[in-house]
Amino acid sequence: MNKNTIKLVIVILAAIVAVILLFMGLKNIKVDDFHPAAVIFVIDSSASNQQKLDEQKDFVSQTCKRLDPEDHVKIIRVSEDAYLIYEGSALSSRNIRKSMEAFTQYDEKEWGTAYGVGVKKAMAYAKSMNDEGYTPAVVVVGDLENEGSKDKQIDWDNLPKQVKQLKALVPNFAMMFVYAHPQKLDMVKTKLNPILGESNLVISTEENLDKSLSRFLKAIER
Repeated sequence: MNKNTIKLVIVILAAIVAVILLFMGLKNIKVDDFHPAAVIFVIDSSASNQQKLDEQKDFVSQTCKRLDPEDHVKIIRVSEDAYLIYEGSALSSRNIRKSMEAFTQYDEKEWGTAYGVGVKKAMAYAKSMNDEGYTPAVVVVGDLENEGSKDKQIDWDNLPKQVKQLKALVPNFAMMFVYAHPQKLDMVKTKLNPILGESNLVISTEENLDKSLSRFLKAIER
């Protein structure tokens, strides 16, 4: 066997070994199990929250920009009543902003904060989005003040039960409450932390939003 033939055999054997090693390496690579998220915002446009509303709308917009193109967003507006003002792609920045500008304007005819109605809708949407294959999360943006009709306010004795039922279906379910007074946020922590845990319940005043948002995005794997 001449030298050229020996060289050719060595090259072929080396190529075969390289292909085998490459195949074994690719076989052992674990592909991330990606799940699109559905983030449902509840934003307060009532009289008591007007002073911080523009800043809060910026927060919603910035949060959406940090989501994935496949993620879904719903925005529920809360005042005397609560209703859906946007649903669609998380990255449709212009439409998200236009919807908030159009439907969160102060209306002097409305008085009260229907947080209970808004959060109840958000929980229902979270369940339906889970049924569609999304991992849902709820973000409540506002001062959490109780105004107006009592039956439209959050029932803090019943909400933990609802969250527990949803978490049984969605183990990674996360919630975030921002812009409320520390006393209100402490109540949220007391009621929901035993169910959601430190990782999946994020609370924050406006002074600590950057770090808190990072924690929330980590909770929903973004």
